[in-house]
Amino acid sequence: MSKAIVLYLHVHQPFRIRHYSIFDTGVRHDYFNEQTPELLTNNEFIIKKVAEKSYIPTNKRLIKLMKKHPEFKLSLSITGTVLEQLEQWAPETLESFKKLVATGRVEILAETYHHTLAFFYSRKEFEAQVGIHQRKIEELFGQTPNVFRHTELAYNNDLAYWADQAGYKGILAEGWDPVLGWRSPNFVYQPTYTENIRLLLKNYRISDDIAFRFGDREWSEWPLTADKFTHWLNSSGDATNFNLFMDYETFGEHQWEDKGIFEFLDSLPGEWLKTKGNTFMTVSEVIDNFEPVDRVDVPNTITWADTERDLSAWLGNRLQQEAIGGIYEMEDQILASNDLQLIDDWRRLQTSDHFYYMCTKWFNDGDIHAYFSPYDNPYEAFIAYMNVYHDIRSRIIEKGMEV
Repeated sequence: MSKAIVLYLHVHQPFRIRHYSIFDTGVRHDYFNEQTPELLTNNEFIIKKVAEKSYIPTNKRLIKLMKKHPEFKLSLSITGTVLEQLEQWAPETLESFKKLVATGRVEILAETYHHTLAFFYSRKEFEAQVGIHQRKIEELFGQTPNVFRHTELAYNNDLAYWADQAGYKGILAEGWDPVLGWRSPNFVYQPTYTENIRLLLKNYRISDDIAFRFGDREWSEWPLTADKFTHWLNSSGDATNFNLFMDYETFGEHQWEDKGIFEFLDSLPGEWLKTKGNTFMTVSEVIDNFEPVDRVDVPNTITWADTERDLSAWLGNRLQQEAIGGIYEMEDQILASNDLQLIDDWRRLQTSDHFYYMCTKWFNDGDIHAYFSPYDNPYEAFIAYMNVYHDIRSRIIEKGMEV
């Protein structure tokens, strides 16, 4: 029986809010355009840096691997916010993604255009963003996604039911132990209360060995090599699919080139394919090739973030709750304005990263939040966001509407 590595990579960059002060409120509406170069809130600087360190070299290697190994393939999702930035500031990088997809061995997944948590606040807005994303993927890559991936792998029974009714053949989630119990993430499952859709669960242990632990010299398994990793998978017993889900930026940005991450990527397909029956599959191919072994019930929302694997990374404190609640309370007035720039700004403000930067957790999770944040602390992130929020309110009031 064949065993497949399901490599799924997520590409995302938010439009970070510049250091927008109270003195800008009511005067300037350029929330995302940091004038000072080489600041972590300068979106042009960040996208060019990540493209140079991660996207371009990774795409080159993946295309080379596909030429060398006909069995090698992968799945990816790519948000509308990063696509906009690539179009504006790094068009050659966007072309490299198009070239990768044009190989015919890359499947693109559906998600919200703005990488939001709208599903939990406005089903109408959530569906609008999914539709906008689908049209963008069709326009740029000529694919219509048929597997759904929600922001930060946020998942519950309600989302699975929605995706099933919407006609998706599959959906992704975190293979979290309290959800799986004794079961393994290395099989295809079916969500509870659904008719047709299939569930693929991230094997977080082996995924995070690459995404988080790879360059850690204190890790007992360091250094991680392709043959060692392949041996782990080959020795894992019954399995049909090893779901390796991680950020695209794992390669070259989160794990720097000097850590050996590109060498690992270069050698993994060859090592894995040495064993008869081993192969690679896209998410759709796994769904098409293997029947679900059980149903999985997830009444409470899980995600792939932090030790809790819930929504607390974005909604765990009063700062976050006030900010995200305030932005969705404006929905009716924003959409009724028919002001396309105002609507676009509002949707960019829904991006989950803004609330992630406001997280006040400590210890290991706090370190991870600090690594990704362009602000000195969560309170600075909150202040900049709420200054923008008040300016958005003033723009609505100027149109003669109440908020």
